[in-house]
Amino acid sequence: MLAIIGGTGLSSLTQLEIYDEKPIQTPYGEPSSKLKFGRLNDKQVVFLARHGETHNIPPHRVNYRANIHALKEIGVSSILAVNAVGGITAAMAPGVVVLPDQIIDYSYGREHTYFADNLKEVTHIDFTKPYDKELTDILFNIAEKEEIPIVYGATYACTQGPRLETAAEIKKLENDGCDIVGMTAMPEAALARELQLTYASCCVVANWGAGISDEEITMEKIELVLKQGMKKVKNLISEYIRLY
Repeated sequence: MLAIIGGTGLSSLTQLEIYDEKPIQTPYGEPSSKLKFGRLNDKQVVFLARHGETHNIPPHRVNYRANIHALKEIGVSSILAVNAVGGITAAMAPGVVVLPDQIIDYSYGREHTYFADNLKEVTHIDFTKPYDKELTDILFNIAEKEEIPIVYGATYACTQGPRLETAAEIKKLENDGCDIVGMTAMPEAALARELQLTYASCCVVANWGAGISDEEITMEKIELVLKQGMKKVKNLISEYIRLY
């Protein structure tokens, strides 16, 4: 079963025919929102709003462990995460849809693993490739077939938030090899790997990172760009579910 985790700009899927909603309790607390069970193209899909149904949970306060554990508990095997990001390199202009393939984690203080307490032995996971290549390849091929403009391959810088970055911080991220910047890739991707769930991400570039452009960064501009970008993402998700 596929789960879609929606972030900023994707708090719901209008194409999803909801037939059930369930609050789930986990050993790590409650997920960000009720799990919405629906059908899309005659296939079962689960939707989870990462920031809550009213978008009131900031990135550093998301209960990532509860979110991923709840999905695993109900039988989810694959997760498609949708993220809003800032663009750093020239190819990552506002409105671009991108499938990242790498992450650099700059977040801190988040509960980031299931392997912390009451262990029989220390557990290390291979996180060389944080996003599932097979799922990412499929998404890219569908986008090309449907003529949805998309970029394959980018390094996602995960910052703490909720504030946006300074111009100097964006410059540092670029020097570190990052292409896009967001606040929710980690520990979400790592937790999915710990629970052996297939995980890929589809990002919409909402704005230039601080200092890249002379334009002021405002939520009004971000929301406008996201509205257009998320249309492409919803079409991509719908076609993926139809085919797979």
